[in-house]
Amino acid sequence: MRRTLCTLLLLVMLLQWSAPALAVGTSAASAILIDADTGRVLYEQNADEPRLIASITKIMTALTALEHCTTDKVYTVQSGDMAEGSSMYLKAGERVTLEELLYGLMLSSGNDAALAVARCVSGSVERFVALMNQKAKEIGMEHTSFANPNGLDHEDHYSTARDMAALTRRAMENETFCRIVSTKSITIGERTLVNHNKLLSWYDGCVGVKTGFTKAAGRTLVSAARREGQLLIAVTLHDGNDWQDHQNLLDYGFSAFPRTLVLPAGQQVGSTQVKGSFLLTVPVRTGTALYCPLTAGEEPEITCHYYEAVTAPIAAGTAVGEAVATLNGQELGRVPLIIAQDVGLHMIRKS
Repeated sequence: MRRTLCTLLLLVMLLQWSAPALAVGTSAASAILIDADTGRVLYEQNADEPRLIASITKIMTALTALEHCTTDKVYTVQSGDMAEGSSMYLKAGERVTLEELLYGLMLSSGNDAALAVARCVSGSVERFVALMNQKAKEIGMEHTSFANPNGLDHEDHYSTARDMAALTRRAMENETFCRIVSTKSITIGERTLVNHNKLLSWYDGCVGVKTGFTKAAGRTLVSAARREGQLLIAVTLHDGNDWQDHQNLLDYGFSAFPRTLVLPAGQQVGSTQVKGSFLLTVPVRTGTALYCPLTAGEEPEITCHYYEAVTAPIAAGTAVGEAVATLNGQELGRVPLIIAQDVGLHMIRKS
C-alpha cells in the first residue's frame, strides 16, 4: 500500500503561559539539560567535551546488569571485589543477590559493589566492561569509553555530558532502575544503605539518579525530575556547585519549556480509502496525545504519514501511520495514527 503525506496545521491552540525571561548557567566544565520523552536539548555547555566522569559511570553498570541478568541471581563475594573509595562494605564469602548489589551500587556508590556486579553478571570484570562499551555504541554514545564498572580514574575511561544524558534517558525506561535510583534509603539484612543523592530530598519531583567524585574528575552529577508528566534529565561534569546548579537547571527547564499539548488523542487528521467495502473512506485519528516541550512562541509543524488505502475487514485502532512533530527541522516527537472505526464483514460488497 502506498503512503499519503499531509501537513496538518495545529488543530488546537498551544497552551498559553507567561514564560519568564530566565537566564541559566552553571559552574560546571560541561553541562546539559534534556527533555527525556523527546530528547530535546533545553540547555548545553561544552556538552561534547570528553571528561572523566567518576561514579556516574555506575548508571551504565546498573543498566548493563539489568539487561543481561536477573536480579534474583545469588553471588558469592570474592576478595577481589574489595576496592578503594566508596563502599557498601561487602565481605568475602557472603552471599548476596544482584538486586542487593545494585542498591549498594546506586545508593552507597559502592566500588566494591561495582566489581561484584560485574563478576556476578559476566564472570569477569573484563567481559562486563566489554558489555558496557557495547551498550554505549548501541545507544550512540560516540565520545565515551569505559575501562571499569566503578568510575575510578583511567585514561581510557571518559564520557561527555551529552552521552551521559542519552545513557540516562535509556536507563530511565527501565522500571527496576528507576525504583532503585529513586530510593532514599533501604535496609537489606544488617545493612542500611543511604542514597548519596541529596536532591531526592531537596528538589520537588526528583526521581534520581547518581552522584560521583574523584579528585581528578571533580564533582559529577546526573539528576532527573518529573513534574506534571514531564521528565527532565540534567548532567554536570566537574562542577563544584552541582547541587544548586541542578536545581537551577531543572527549574529553568520546567518553567521555560513546559510539556505542551500539541495534538490531542482521538484527533481526526484525515481519512483513508477502504477497499472491498460499501464504505468509501474511514477516518484516521491520533492513537495517543502528542506532547512537546515548547517555549513561548514556538509552533511545531505536524506532518502525518498514513496509508492512502486499507482493505476490509479492518478493526478500529489498527495503526496505519504516524504523526510527527518537528521544529526547525528537528523531530520533537511522534504518535501513532489509527483507524477510527471498525469496517466489518457486513460492510463488504458481495460479488
